[in-house]
Amino acid sequence: MNSKDLFSSSSGTVAYAPLAERMRPRVLDEVVGQTHLLGPGKPLRVAFESGRPHSMIFWGPPGVGKTTLARLMAAGFDAQFLAMSAVLGGVKDIREAVVSAQVAQGQGRRTILFVDEVHRFNKAQQDAFLPYVESGLFTFIGATTENPSFEVNSALLSRARVYVLQALSVQELQQLIDRAITVLNQDVPADAKLSGDERVGLEFDPAARDQLARWADGDARRVINAIEVVSESAHGAGRSLVDAAWLETALSQDLRRFDKGGDAFYDQISALHKSVRGSDPDASLYWFVRMLDGGADPRYLARRIIRMAIEDIGLADPRATELALNGADIYERLGSPEGELALAQAVVYMACAAKSNAVYNAYNAARRYVEQNGSAPVPIHLRNAPTKLMKELGHGEAYRYAHDEPHGYAAGVTYFPDGVRAKFYKPTDRGLEGKITEKLAFLKALDKQSGPGGSD
Repeated sequence: MNSKDLFSSSSGTVAYAPLAERMRPRVLDEVVGQTHLLGPGKPLRVAFESGRPHSMIFWGPPGVGKTTLARLMAAGFDAQFLAMSAVLGGVKDIREAVVSAQVAQGQGRRTILFVDEVHRFNKAQQDAFLPYVESGLFTFIGATTENPSFEVNSALLSRARVYVLQALSVQELQQLIDRAITVLNQDVPADAKLSGDERVGLEFDPAARDQLARWADGDARRVINAIEVVSESAHGAGRSLVDAAWLETALSQDLRRFDKGGDAFYDQISALHKSVRGSDPDASLYWFVRMLDGGADPRYLARRIIRMAIEDIGLADPRATELALNGADIYERLGSPEGELALAQAVVYMACAAKSNAVYNAYNAARRYVEQNGSAPVPIHLRNAPTKLMKELGHGEAYRYAHDEPHGYAAGVTYFPDGVRAKFYKPTDRGLEGKITEKLAFLKALDKQSGPGGSD
């Protein structure tokens, strides 16, 4: 009897493999989510169908299918699939991958090299891929949860196409839940009761399915692993039906992350945001701690806190943005639970700070204006003139250097394109914006004193 007889099912699937591995898609149409990339005519679908693999970087949160897509691409192109983790790997692993790819190339076979957490490699390690990517020895696929613009070397980034993967929706996660239950129930022998095996088919009621899908927060791996845990618990309890109440018991306190006492996750983050906007430090702190207690990722909360500082406080108190950024950085340095205190400090400060959404409104107004009015040429006096020809054409002519003017302001000069005048930023009288309002009024008066043609 060989190892396949011991560990494999008749279908070739390893019988005791984790549920996530048993559910890993074997063909592209089995992938759940990422329809913006995998739908008909969409970029990744076209790449699969073209027969010509190209280097790429998958950017997205955990559990959205980055590794799966890389494996499917290797299978689709009949290529050797090599995988390494930048957390554990180094230059030695890269050299070994190069040798393996060279052997495959000698046999007339392509190689796809998949590097998980590629942002964890330093510059020298990332540079080590470049000559082999350029020569076509292997197709490089990197996966990252961080913005590749900041975490991946520009040289490597320029040779790869970036695909942004999205967290799965509640509906997509519910599809996975149904599939997972089907796979688990296939493992239950038809004569389980007759043979004395207490295993029974597993079923989730609609409320439990919805609760579990929301709890997973877009992470397919998380929901599948949770179902495996619940399945074992149900098996031990002799249960066939999982309802919302029993689900919370089976997953202990983790479900509080999204739905303790009936409050949905996004309702809680909304309550936190509105409490900060409403200048209530106690309620703000309550919702912040409530979400931490429920298992919310502090990094997610840090991103939302930064957004609150920019959207609802803005230039009324720029210190709020600084504290929010500092809090996020301190959390990365200290981790839990010490780093969470820095985030709490930012929350309390922002709740007490002066509020203004003037920049938020101005930005949105400017975007709408540009979208509706198209492109207007840059005025001649604002154009750059690095060459003799440009100077002869009048570029930069009559430009007034503000630092050489009284008050450091060139009164009467217009900076909009010809025929364009708009008012986007309307500061409040609160906090620092009160001073900004006074300053802009003073500059407006200087424009009027400069005579006709002054700025509007």
